[in-house]
Amino acid sequence: MLIILSVLVPYILDLSPTQFNVSKKFLPPALLDHSSWPYLFGTDQLGRDLFTRSLIGLRNALLIGITSVAGMFILGSAIGMLSGYFGGWVGLLLMRITDAQMSIPAIILAITILGVSRPTPLAIILVLILAGWPAYSRVARSVTLSERRKEYVRAIKILGASDARVLLVHIAPNILPPIAFVAILDIARMMIFEAVLGFIGIGIQPPTPTFGTIIADGTKYILNAWWITTVPGLLLAITLCCINIMGGALERSRNKILLGFG
Repeated sequence: MLIILSVLVPYILDLSPTQFNVSKKFLPPALLDHSSWPYLFGTDQLGRDLFTRSLIGLRNALLIGITSVAGMFILGSAIGMLSGYFGGWVGLLLMRITDAQMSIPAIILAITILGVSRPTPLAIILVLILAGWPAYSRVARSVTLSERRKEYVRAIKILGASDARVLLVHIAPNILPPIAFVAILDIARMMIFEAVLGFIGIGIQPPTPTFGTIIADGTKYILNAWWITTVPGLLLAITLCCINIMGGALERSRNKILLGFG
């Protein structure tokens, strides 16, 4: 529902998220003061509609979160599978690269890269992928190490299956269940990270609205116009709770299947 709202509502409502009207600045939410209609969540310091801006901020956060996690999943799984399947010096080298990457704090990596480059959505996604793929690599390697010793893998290799076929057709599907839970929770984590980058000024740049930039702008007026920071903050919190609930439900379903109750 939140995804549908973030995609459709900005196009349905005839309210621009970037067009300002200072004569309508600091209008309280229409939910509390009917005279503020049609500004459902009120306006900010420039008279911009906070409802539309928050929904577009949600859309940007979801886009960056989902896309970056997809990239982490692909890169991390590939490295982990190769490391676990081939072992030897290949596996050792890939794991040392993974360990080296995990030793670098994500926020330091982001500040370093985005501080010297233009913080476009693509650049932010690439930074998040670079910071987050090692976790997927470790999970994929663990599952691959377990699967490659099983009889069915030995059997299909005797029948002439190539290493690529073994990895992609037979081992990769077994990696999906444990990684899916990590991926769903990581979407929430990446959304928070994107908001933090916007808050400190190295996220997506204005006039494009993001949770971080909206909240950062509103902190200057929090005593007189609390809704500027509260509305996007609540929307972000609700979205994160929904994602965590979905991740928990997925994990419970997986556990039931593993225990034979599914």
